[in-house]
Amino acid sequence: MASIASSGASGTTTGTGTAGRNLWTVVLCWTTVLLEGYDLVVLGAIIPTLLKTRHLGMTAGDATTVATLSLVGVAIGAVLVGPLADRLGRRLLLIGSVVLFSVFTLLVPRAGSVTMFAVLRLIAGLGLGACMPVSLTMMAEHMPADRRARASTLTMTGYHTGAVITSLLALRVTDDWEVLFYVLGVAGLAVAVVQWFRLPESEAFVRAKEAPGAERVSFTELLKPTYLRAGIGIWVASFMGLLLVYGLNTWLPKLMNDAGYPVPTAVTQLLVLNAGGVAGLVLGGFVADRRGIKLTTLGWFAVSVGMLAWLSVKMDSDLLLDTVVFLTGVFVFSAQVLVYAYVTQYYPASVRGTALGSASGIGRIGSIVGPSVTGALVSAGIGHPWGFYFFATVAALAFLAVLTLPARTPQDPAA
Repeated sequence: MASIASSGASGTTTGTGTAGRNLWTVVLCWTTVLLEGYDLVVLGAIIPTLLKTRHLGMTAGDATTVATLSLVGVAIGAVLVGPLADRLGRRLLLIGSVVLFSVFTLLVPRAGSVTMFAVLRLIAGLGLGACMPVSLTMMAEHMPADRRARASTLTMTGYHTGAVITSLLALRVTDDWEVLFYVLGVAGLAVAVVQWFRLPESEAFVRAKEAPGAERVSFTELLKPTYLRAGIGIWVASFMGLLLVYGLNTWLPKLMNDAGYPVPTAVTQLLVLNAGGVAGLVLGGFVADRRGIKLTTLGWFAVSVGMLAWLSVKMDSDLLLDTVVFLTGVFVFSAQVLVYAYVTQYYPASVRGTALGSASGIGRIGSIVGPSVTGALVSAGIGHPWGFYFFATVAALAFLAVLTLPARTPQDPAA
């Protein structure tokens, strides 16, 4: 056992070979993203119960504050982890992040006040926000350069899988909402233990650190002329992409109901949308690796504009509605992930973690803005059709942002 621990801690392998290293990286990074997907919907799944039982005296306003602070924590964690991962290593930061969110998730059911509940969710969010960019970075660096789009999209299928698992568990535990947090916390700690023994360090990171002239990396590195143009385009596209993902996941059933569709049909469309998202992740990765990530991302956002605008039109055919919503999920959800794939391809290993963390962190601001703006439109009684017009405009802005991205890649030898 000692030899295994030593092997894992140093990031080297003894007899398992490259194939074994890659397999463990894929499984453990995918599982980590699954945990974040689980957390994505856990709060939304229990808010009705918390309000019904007046847990800790929680009001609707309190629940909104808790949800917002959770996302703020995720955004901060995503931004902070990048430079640390580029200095200290992907492996150490990923394990530490999983432990952080797992421990504080286990404490959430024990919160004695709404304030403490919110603080625990905020701190858990810091760890959770760090997990996705590091996982995506490690996956990309364990795949050949011509498969990095697939590495990103494959990893993100774990996100939707986790969300489905939470939904199914929430239906079974009903009022025993604490179980959802205990399951997530214990699962996270178990994953961290396996990561400690089995997750290898990224070889690209090791080569970058051993390269002559290797320096400490900071966020300001991304503001240098070499990367600034790409950075601005990526940040805008990521902001717009996550605005769409969270805005649609939060308000699609309500927008559909406002359009005149019955509630069962409106709720079903959320499942159809996410089913399309999974299919789009698989399809988008393969297309991008063959046709180019930038070109594919442009096409995906362009089609998203049309699909979102089409949803503003009331459709009499259920089959047509399902098809349009499914295709919306195919293109909108995977377009956002293709932005991450561009980051893993464009930036060299020395700054890749920082770049991906900044893209994820700034995108998380969009995840807060999207539901807020759409909610304001719904409250004003113009959610339909203006909610879909708003989403279509956002997708168009994302298209323009991707259009500005450089086509050439300034890679370093350790990429």
